[in-house]
Amino acid sequence: MRDILVVGGGPIGSYVAFRLAGMGYGVAVLEQKEKMGGRVCCTGIISPECLSAFGIDDSVVLRRVNSARIFSPSGRLTRLWRGEEQACIIDRAAFDLSMAERAIDAGAEYHFSSPVRSITVKDDRVVTEVAQNGTGLEFEARAVVIASGFGSRLPGILGLGKAGDCVVGAQAEVATASVDEIEVYMGREVAPGFFGWLVPTTQKKALVGLLSRRRADFYMRKLISSLREQGKVISDEVEPGYRGITLSPPKRTYGGRVIVVGDAAGQVKPTTGGGIYLGLLSAEIAAKHLKQALEDDDLSPGRLAGYEREWKKKLGQELKICYWARRFYEKLSDKKIDQIFDIITANGIDEALLKADSLSFDWHGRAIVKLARQKVMSRFFNIIRLPSWIGAE
Repeated sequence: MRDILVVGGGPIGSYVAFRLAGMGYGVAVLEQKEKMGGRVCCTGIISPECLSAFGIDDSVVLRRVNSARIFSPSGRLTRLWRGEEQACIIDRAAFDLSMAERAIDAGAEYHFSSPVRSITVKDDRVVTEVAQNGTGLEFEARAVVIASGFGSRLPGILGLGKAGDCVVGAQAEVATASVDEIEVYMGREVAPGFFGWLVPTTQKKALVGLLSRRRADFYMRKLISSLREQGKVISDEVEPGYRGITLSPPKRTYGGRVIVVGDAAGQVKPTTGGGIYLGLLSAEIAAKHLKQALEDDDLSPGRLAGYEREWKKKLGQELKICYWARRFYEKLSDKKIDQIFDIITANGIDEALLKADSLSFDWHGRAIVKLARQKVMSRFFNIIRLPSWIGAE
């Protein structure tokens, strides 16, 4: 019998598999796709710190950036720039493949075309029912890691609850003319309550995308057509991809012999929908707690609860602040967003934030709190009552 089954061979599941297989445990990854490295609806922007901390291969990096152009609903431009590198745009398909290959090299076995239909937790093991190439099979292990991404039914089946608030992400690769900086577009005509983006990847290619609660296809087509009219996109004959994104965690992310990580656990930035960094941080915590539990042969809920306590201690406040900011932003009219742009630039708040250590690609909460404390912004915060912790020192 194996030690660990990992449901989902994306980068988060592969990282857990890599860490535990590297410790000498028997690990099998059950992945519903036929192979790794296919098309992924994800922009793939991570920080240099993430690249370094998790040993991500430089070969998957397409571009390194230190600036972005942000457009308000009326077209007002704010350019954010720092002298040092701020983010890396990675090839998501190559990244996924690289993470899986690293886990395989460490000793993990991968089973493709193996969607998991059910998980049964017994006193001494977990049993997964898998439909592998049309044939029903069972895999057993001492514990299971659910890393099956957005919309997974498995946590709910196991009584852990469903991940909360969710949105749709849309994205397409396009041919471009002369775009060399990340561009972000705000406004209800672009992506109501959210934002759109144009992210250059290679010299003549870029990713266009947006987040939306409704009519994602309509707004996506509209954005691509607008960018073509501006000469930023050469052709609008593209086929977008779509995926769900979870913005809040389920009731619990652990149970007896069970741990949930990544998108399935709601470990996603509510501000941007990005989940690579937070998912990898949580995967590292999961691997640590599983190692200890396996060593002691204690995979009870009480023992694995330490995983949730630790990841929430590390990420909980960040997710709470960012989710509040997300809901606040969704209530703003285009006029209010433009006014905020004007106040930020007129009072040098953008320059102050750029110079502050609190501005981080990975950690948005500190910058949000710093912005919320600006006295000049206070008149706008009467739209939603500020939580007491936003203004606390």
